[in-house]
Amino acid sequence: MKIISINAGSSSLKFSLFNMDDESVIASGLFERIGIEGSKYTIKFRGEKVSQEIELTNHTDAVKVLLDKLVDLEIIQSLDEIDGVGHRLVHGKDKYSESVLINDEVVSDLDKFKDFAPLHNPANILGINAFREVLPEVPMVGVFDTAFHQTMSPATYLYSVPYSWYQNYGVRKYGFHGTSHRYITKMVAKLLGKEEFRLISCHIGNGGSITAVKDGKCVDTSMGFTPLAGIMMGTRSGDIDPSIIPYVMEQEGKNASEVVDDLNKRSGLFGMSEYSSDMRDILEKCDLQDEKAIIARDKYVRRVVDYIAQYYVLLGGADVIVFTAGVGENSIPVRRQICEELACLGVKIDLDKNNKRGEVVKISTEDSSIQVYVIPTDEELMIARDTLDLINR
Repeated sequence: MKIISINAGSSSLKFSLFNMDDESVIASGLFERIGIEGSKYTIKFRGEKVSQEIELTNHTDAVKVLLDKLVDLEIIQSLDEIDGVGHRLVHGKDKYSESVLINDEVVSDLDKFKDFAPLHNPANILGINAFREVLPEVPMVGVFDTAFHQTMSPATYLYSVPYSWYQNYGVRKYGFHGTSHRYITKMVAKLLGKEEFRLISCHIGNGGSITAVKDGKCVDTSMGFTPLAGIMMGTRSGDIDPSIIPYVMEQEGKNASEVVDDLNKRSGLFGMSEYSSDMRDILEKCDLQDEKAIIARDKYVRRVVDYIAQYYVLLGGADVIVFTAGVGENSIPVRRQICEELACLGVKIDLDKNNKRGEVVKISTEDSSIQVYVIPTDEELMIARDTLDLINR
Protein backbone atom coordinates (compact mmCIF):
# COMPACT_ATOMS: atom_id res chain seq x y z
CA MET A 1 0.00 0.00 0.00
CA LYS A 2 1.10 3.55 -0.70
CA ILE A 3 0.54 6.36 1.80
CA ILE A 4 1.39 10.07 1.49
CA SER A 5 2.39 11.96 4.66
CA ILE A 6 1.66 15.69 4.45
CA ASN A 7 2.93 18.63 6.50
CA ALA A 8 1.20 21.80 5.27
CA GLY A 9 2.39 25.25 6.27
CA SER A 10 0.81 28.59 5.47
CA SER A 11 2.85 28.88 2.26
CA SER A 12 4.41 25.43 1.97
CA LEU A 13 3.58 21.76 1.60
CA LYS A 14 6.04 19.02 2.52
CA PHE A 15 5.35 15.41 1.52
CA SER A 16 6.71 11.88 1.74
CA LEU A 17 5.28 8.98 -0.26
CA PHE A 18 5.77 5.60 1.43
CA ASN A 19 5.50 2.03 0.25
CA MET A 20 4.07 0.62 3.46
CA ASP A 21 4.87 -2.96 2.47
CA ASP A 22 8.44 -2.27 3.64
CA GLU A 23 8.04 1.34 4.93
CA SER A 24 10.44 2.60 2.28
CA VAL A 25 10.31 6.18 0.98
CA ILE A 26 9.33 6.20 -2.69
CA ALA A 27 9.54 9.98 -3.07
CA SER A 28 9.65 13.13 -0.97
CA GLY A 29 9.64 16.83 -1.60
CA LEU A 30 8.66 20.36 -0.78
CA PHE A 31 6.40 22.96 -2.40
CA GLU A 32 7.47 26.45 -1.32
CA ARG A 33 6.19 30.03 -1.47
CA ILE A 34 2.62 28.94 -2.24
CA GLY A 35 0.59 32.05 -3.05
CA ILE A 36 3.79 34.11 -3.19
CA GLU A 37 5.89 35.20 -6.15
CA GLY A 38 8.71 32.77 -6.90
CA SER A 39 6.86 29.62 -5.87
CA LYS A 40 8.60 26.33 -6.71
CA TYR A 41 8.73 22.63 -5.96
CA THR A 42 11.43 20.04 -5.36
CA ILE A 43 10.79 16.29 -5.66
CA LYS A 44 13.35 13.61 -4.77
CA PHE A 45 12.99 10.03 -6.03
CA ARG A 46 15.24 7.10 -6.98
CA GLY A 47 18.36 9.14 -6.28
CA GLU A 48 17.20 12.00 -8.52
CA LYS A 49 16.03 15.51 -7.70
CA VAL A 50 13.65 17.55 -9.85
CA SER A 51 13.11 21.26 -9.11
CA GLN A 52 11.06 23.85 -10.98
CA GLU A 53 9.70 27.33 -10.43
CA ILE A 54 5.97 27.28 -11.11
CA GLU A 55 3.03 29.50 -10.23
CA LEU A 56 1.17 28.08 -7.24
CA THR A 57 -1.77 30.29 -6.37
CA ASN A 58 -2.96 28.13 -3.47
CA HIS A 59 -2.55 24.74 -1.82
CA THR A 60 -4.95 23.08 -4.26
CA ASP A 61 -2.62 24.10 -7.10
CA ALA A 62 0.29 22.57 -5.19
CA VAL A 63 -1.56 19.30 -4.62
CA LYS A 64 -2.60 19.07 -8.27
CA VAL A 65 0.98 19.67 -9.43
CA LEU A 66 2.30 17.16 -6.89
CA LEU A 67 -0.07 14.41 -8.01
CA ASP A 68 0.50 15.18 -11.70
CA LYS A 69 4.27 14.98 -11.21
CA LEU A 70 4.07 11.68 -9.34
CA VAL A 71 2.47 10.20 -12.45
CA ASP A 72 4.45 12.16 -15.07
CA LEU A 73 7.76 11.15 -13.46
CA GLU A 74 6.51 7.55 -13.31
CA ILE A 75 6.90 7.47 -9.54
CA ILE A 76 3.44 5.88 -9.59
CA GLN A 77 1.46 4.67 -12.58
CA SER A 78 -1.85 6.24 -11.56
CA LEU A 79 -3.48 8.05 -8.65
CA ASP A 80 -5.38 4.85 -7.88
CA GLU A 81 -2.18 3.61 -6.22
CA ILE A 82 -2.55 6.15 -3.40
CA ASP A 83 -4.38 4.35 -0.60
CA GLY A 84 -4.37 7.07 2.04
CA VAL A 85 -3.19 10.54 3.02
CA GLY A 86 -1.90 11.35 6.49
CA HIS A 87 -1.82 14.95 7.69
CA ARG A 88 0.33 16.40 10.44
CA LEU A 89 -2.04 18.45 12.60
CA VAL A 90 -0.43 20.68 15.20
CA HIS A 91 -3.15 21.30 17.77
CA GLY A 92 -6.03 19.06 18.80
CA LYS A 93 -6.46 20.78 22.17
CA ASP A 94 -7.48 18.19 24.81
CA LYS A 95 -10.15 16.59 22.62
CA TYR A 96 -7.85 14.38 20.54
CA SER A 97 -5.61 11.90 22.34
CA GLU A 98 -4.92 9.77 19.25
CA SER A 99 -4.92 9.97 15.47
CA VAL A 100 -8.33 10.01 13.73
CA LEU A 101 -9.94 9.62 10.34
CA ILE A 102 -10.57 13.11 9.04
CA ASN A 103 -14.18 14.15 8.58
CA ASP A 104 -16.11 17.44 8.68
CA GLU A 105 -16.12 17.43 12.49
CA VAL A 106 -12.31 17.22 12.64
CA VAL A 107 -11.93 20.10 10.19
CA SER A 108 -14.45 22.14 12.16
CA ASP A 109 -12.54 21.46 15.38
CA LEU A 110 -9.27 22.54 13.80
CA ASP A 111 -10.94 25.83 12.97
CA LYS A 112 -12.32 26.17 16.51
CA PHE A 113 -8.85 25.52 17.94
CA LYS A 114 -7.05 27.93 15.61
CA ASP A 115 -6.46 30.49 18.38
CA PHE A 116 -4.24 27.88 20.06
CA ALA A 117 -2.09 27.47 16.94
CA PRO A 118 -2.80 30.49 14.72
CA LEU A 119 0.14 29.84 12.38
CA HIS A 120 -0.45 26.11 12.01
CA ASN A 121 -4.08 25.02 12.29
CA PRO A 122 -5.34 27.24 9.43
CA ALA A 123 -2.49 25.92 7.27
CA ASN A 124 -3.37 22.34 8.21
CA ILE A 125 -6.96 23.01 7.11
CA LEU A 126 -5.70 24.33 3.76
CA GLY A 127 -3.77 21.10 3.21
CA ILE A 128 -6.73 18.90 4.13
CA ASN A 129 -9.17 20.81 1.91
CA ALA A 130 -6.76 20.72 -1.02
CA PHE A 131 -6.45 16.93 -0.88
CA ARG A 132 -10.17 16.46 -0.28
CA GLU A 133 -10.84 18.45 -3.44
CA VAL A 134 -8.36 16.56 -5.61
CA LEU A 135 -8.68 13.06 -4.07
CA PRO A 136 -12.22 13.05 -2.63
CA GLU A 137 -12.49 9.25 -2.36
CA VAL A 138 -9.13 8.62 -0.65
CA PRO A 139 -9.33 8.22 3.16
CA MET A 140 -7.39 10.78 5.17
CA VAL A 141 -6.03 10.66 8.70
CA GLY A 142 -5.09 13.45 11.10
CA VAL A 143 -2.07 12.94 13.38
CA PHE A 144 -1.91 15.51 16.18
CA ASP A 145 1.32 16.87 17.68
CA THR A 146 -0.51 17.33 20.98
CA ALA A 147 -2.06 13.84 21.18
CA PHE A 148 0.81 11.92 22.81
CA HIS A 149 0.88 14.33 25.76
CA GLN A 150 -2.78 13.89 26.73
CA THR A 151 -1.80 11.21 29.29
CA MET A 152 -0.35 13.87 31.62
CA SER A 153 -2.11 14.18 34.97
CA PRO A 154 -4.04 17.34 35.95
CA ALA A 155 -1.34 18.19 38.50
CA THR A 156 1.08 18.25 35.58
CA TYR A 157 -0.89 19.93 32.82
CA LEU A 158 -2.63 22.59 34.94
CA TYR A 159 -0.84 25.86 35.63
CA SER A 160 -0.82 27.52 39.05
CA VAL A 161 -3.13 30.29 37.82
CA PRO A 162 -6.85 30.95 38.46
CA TYR A 163 -8.68 27.72 37.66
CA SER A 164 -11.26 29.70 35.69
CA TRP A 165 -8.56 30.39 33.07
CA TYR A 166 -8.51 26.66 32.33
CA GLN A 167 -12.29 26.26 32.51
CA ASN A 168 -13.13 29.30 30.42
CA TYR A 169 -10.17 29.68 28.07
CA GLY A 170 -8.40 26.31 27.93
CA VAL A 171 -5.21 27.61 29.57
CA ARG A 172 -3.11 24.50 30.32
CA LYS A 173 0.01 22.69 29.20
CA TYR A 174 -0.56 20.89 25.89
CA GLY A 175 2.94 19.98 24.73
CA PHE A 176 4.16 19.54 21.17
CA HIS A 177 6.50 17.33 19.09
CA GLY A 178 4.27 14.49 20.28
CA THR A 179 4.56 12.50 17.05
CA SER A 180 8.35 12.57 17.31
CA HIS A 181 8.37 11.58 20.98
CA ARG A 182 5.92 8.74 20.25
CA TYR A 183 8.17 7.49 17.43
CA ILE A 184 11.17 7.53 19.77
CA THR A 185 9.17 5.69 22.44
CA LYS A 186 8.28 2.92 20.01
CA MET A 187 11.89 2.68 18.80
CA VAL A 188 13.15 2.33 22.37
CA ALA A 189 10.58 -0.40 23.07
CA LYS A 190 11.88 -2.24 20.01
CA LEU A 191 15.53 -1.80 21.00
CA LEU A 192 14.95 -2.93 24.58
CA GLY A 193 12.49 -5.67 23.67
CA LYS A 194 10.01 -4.56 26.32
CA GLU A 195 7.23 -2.04 26.90
CA GLU A 196 8.02 -1.06 30.49
CA PHE A 197 10.82 1.48 30.84
CA ARG A 198 11.55 5.03 31.95
CA LEU A 199 12.58 7.23 29.04
CA ILE A 200 13.71 10.84 28.74
CA SER A 201 13.28 11.80 25.09
CA CYS A 202 15.26 14.88 23.99
CA HIS A 203 13.95 16.31 20.71
CA ILE A 204 16.45 19.14 20.33
CA GLY A 205 16.78 21.11 17.14
CA ASN A 206 15.88 24.65 16.13
CA GLY A 207 12.76 23.94 18.14
CA GLY A 208 13.12 21.61 21.08
CA SER A 209 11.29 19.75 23.81
CA ILE A 210 12.11 17.18 26.46
CA THR A 211 9.53 14.52 27.37
CA ALA A 212 9.35 12.11 30.29
CA VAL A 213 7.83 8.76 29.31
CA LYS A 214 6.92 5.88 31.61
CA ASP A 215 5.80 2.54 30.19
CA GLY A 216 5.01 4.11 26.83
CA LYS A 217 2.98 7.07 28.11
CA CYS A 218 3.89 10.73 28.46
CA VAL A 219 4.22 11.82 32.08
CA ASP A 220 5.43 15.37 31.45
CA THR A 221 6.87 17.50 28.65
CA SER A 222 8.74 20.80 28.53
CA MET A 223 6.64 22.74 26.02
CA GLY A 224 3.44 24.16 27.43
CA PHE A 225 0.42 26.19 26.38
CA THR A 226 2.49 27.09 23.30
CA PRO A 227 5.81 25.88 21.86
CA LEU A 228 7.49 28.93 23.44
CA ALA A 229 7.81 27.26 26.83
CA GLY A 230 10.49 24.87 28.03
CA ILE A 231 14.12 24.70 26.95
CA MET A 232 16.01 27.43 25.12
CA MET A 233 15.78 26.94 21.33
CA GLY A 234 17.12 28.42 18.11
CA THR A 235 15.06 31.61 18.27
CA ARG A 236 12.68 30.90 21.19
CA SER A 237 13.49 31.92 24.74
CA GLY A 238 12.00 28.94 26.53
CA ASP A 239 10.91 29.51 30.14
CA ILE A 240 11.29 33.08 31.46
CA ASP A 241 9.84 35.20 34.26
CA PRO A 242 6.52 36.46 32.78
CA SER A 243 7.04 39.83 34.47
CA ILE A 244 9.72 40.52 31.86
CA ILE A 245 6.99 41.05 29.26
CA PRO A 246 5.27 44.14 30.74
CA TYR A 247 8.66 45.54 31.77
CA VAL A 248 10.04 45.37 28.22
CA MET A 249 6.73 46.69 26.85
CA GLU A 250 7.18 49.80 28.96
CA GLN A 251 10.90 50.19 28.22
CA GLU A 252 10.61 49.78 24.45
CA GLY A 253 7.09 51.07 23.84
CA LYS A 254 5.92 47.73 22.46
CA ASN A 255 2.63 45.87 22.91
CA ALA A 256 2.39 42.34 24.31
CA SER A 257 2.24 40.71 20.87
CA GLU A 258 5.42 42.45 19.79
CA VAL A 259 7.34 41.29 22.87
CA VAL A 260 6.05 37.73 22.49
CA ASP A 261 7.17 37.91 18.86
CA ASP A 262 10.66 38.85 20.13
CA LEU A 263 10.57 35.85 22.46
CA ASN A 264 9.58 33.55 19.60
CA LYS A 265 11.74 34.88 16.79
CA ARG A 266 14.65 36.88 18.21
CA SER A 267 15.61 35.07 21.39
CA GLY A 268 17.24 31.71 22.16
CA LEU A 269 20.59 31.02 20.53
CA PHE A 270 20.03 33.88 18.11
CA GLY A 271 19.17 36.41 20.78
CA MET A 272 21.97 35.51 23.16
CA SER A 273 24.69 35.19 20.52
CA GLU A 274 23.44 38.10 18.39
CA TYR A 275 24.73 36.00 15.51
CA SER A 276 22.81 32.86 14.53
CA SER A 277 20.02 30.47 15.54
CA ASP A 278 21.94 27.50 14.08
CA MET A 279 23.97 25.48 16.58
CA ARG A 280 26.59 24.73 13.91
CA ASP A 281 27.28 28.45 13.54
CA ILE A 282 27.37 28.89 17.31
CA LEU A 283 29.92 26.10 17.72
CA GLU A 284 32.14 27.60 15.02
CA LYS A 285 32.09 30.88 16.94
CA CYS A 286 32.85 29.00 20.16
CA ASP A 287 35.97 27.58 18.52
CA LEU A 288 37.01 31.21 17.90
CA GLN A 289 36.45 31.95 21.61
CA ASP A 290 33.49 34.25 20.93
CA GLU A 291 32.16 35.05 24.40
CA LYS A 292 28.48 35.47 23.48
CA ALA A 293 28.48 32.23 21.50
CA ILE A 294 30.05 30.33 24.40
CA ILE A 295 27.47 31.70 26.83
CA ALA A 296 24.64 30.84 24.41
CA ARG A 297 25.91 27.27 23.98
CA ASP A 298 26.37 26.78 27.72
CA LYS A 299 22.92 28.20 28.46
CA TYR A 300 21.36 25.87 25.85
CA VAL A 301 23.08 22.86 27.40
CA ARG A 302 22.16 23.93 30.92
CA ARG A 303 18.46 24.18 30.08
CA VAL A 304 18.44 20.70 28.51
CA VAL A 305 20.27 19.29 31.55
CA ASP A 306 17.81 21.05 33.89
CA TYR A 307 14.87 19.25 32.31
CA ILE A 308 16.60 15.88 32.13
CA ALA A 309 17.44 16.14 35.84
CA GLN A 310 13.89 17.21 36.68
CA TYR A 311 12.41 14.29 34.77
CA TYR A 312 14.93 11.86 36.26
CA VAL A 313 13.45 12.66 39.67
CA LEU A 314 9.87 12.64 38.36
CA LEU A 315 10.31 9.16 36.85
CA GLY A 316 12.17 7.83 39.89
CA GLY A 317 15.26 7.30 37.77
CA ALA A 318 15.71 6.70 34.05
CA ASP A 319 16.50 3.64 31.96
CA VAL A 320 17.15 5.47 28.70
CA ILE A 321 17.97 8.97 27.47
CA VAL A 322 17.52 9.56 23.73
CA PHE A 323 18.84 12.43 21.61
CA THR A 324 16.95 13.19 18.41
CA ALA A 325 16.19 16.00 15.89
CA GLY A 326 18.73 18.34 14.31
CA VAL A 327 21.01 19.07 17.25
CA GLY A 328 20.37 15.78 19.01
CA GLU A 329 21.16 13.65 15.98
CA ASN A 330 24.10 15.64 14.63
CA SER A 331 25.84 17.80 17.22
CA ILE A 332 28.59 15.63 18.68
CA PRO A 333 30.01 18.30 21.04
CA VAL A 334 26.58 19.32 22.41
CA ARG A 335 25.67 15.70 23.20
CA ARG A 336 29.03 15.25 24.90
CA GLN A 337 28.65 18.39 27.00
CA ILE A 338 25.12 17.46 28.09
CA CYS A 339 26.24 13.98 29.11
CA GLU A 340 29.28 15.33 30.95
CA GLU A 341 26.96 17.51 33.03
CA LEU A 342 24.87 14.41 33.81
CA ALA A 343 27.87 12.51 35.19
CA CYS A 344 26.50 12.89 38.73
CA LEU A 345 23.61 10.65 37.66
CA GLY A 346 26.08 8.00 36.54
CA VAL A 347 25.87 8.81 32.83
CA LYS A 348 28.97 7.78 30.89
CA ILE A 349 29.42 7.86 27.13
CA ASP A 350 31.90 6.32 24.71
CA LEU A 351 33.48 9.23 22.83
CA ASP A 352 34.12 7.11 19.74
CA LYS A 353 30.50 5.96 19.56
CA ASN A 354 29.35 9.53 20.17
CA ASN A 355 31.38 10.57 17.11
CA LYS A 356 28.55 9.55 14.78
CA ARG A 357 25.67 11.39 13.14
CA GLY A 358 22.26 10.54 11.77
CA GLU A 359 22.06 6.87 12.72
CA VAL A 360 20.73 4.74 15.54
CA VAL A 361 23.61 4.24 17.95
CA LYS A 362 24.02 3.53 21.64
CA ILE A 363 26.63 6.02 22.83
CA SER A 364 26.71 5.09 26.53
CA THR A 365 29.33 2.78 28.01
CA GLU A 366 28.45 -0.60 29.48
CA ASP A 367 28.93 0.72 33.02
CA SER A 368 26.76 3.81 32.49
CA SER A 369 23.82 3.90 34.93
CA ILE A 370 21.54 5.09 32.10
CA GLN A 371 21.58 3.87 28.52
CA VAL A 372 22.04 6.77 26.11
CA TYR A 373 21.00 6.50 22.45
CA VAL A 374 20.97 8.67 19.37
CA ILE A 375 17.86 7.84 17.32
CA PRO A 376 16.91 9.80 14.18
CA THR A 377 13.26 10.73 14.42
CA ASP A 378 10.78 10.05 11.60
CA GLU A 379 7.52 11.89 12.08
CA GLU A 380 6.50 11.30 8.46
CA LEU A 381 6.74 7.52 8.90
CA MET A 382 4.78 7.74 12.15
CA ILE A 383 2.03 9.62 10.27
CA ALA A 384 2.04 6.99 7.51
CA ARG A 385 1.81 4.15 10.05
CA ASP A 386 -1.16 5.74 11.80
CA THR A 387 -2.84 6.33 8.44
CA LEU A 388 -2.38 2.72 7.38
CA ASP A 389 -3.64 1.46 10.74
CA LEU A 390 -6.81 3.56 10.69
CA ILE A 391 -7.80 2.92 7.08
CA ASN A 392 -7.35 -0.84 7.66
CA ARG A 393 -9.61 -0.96 10.72
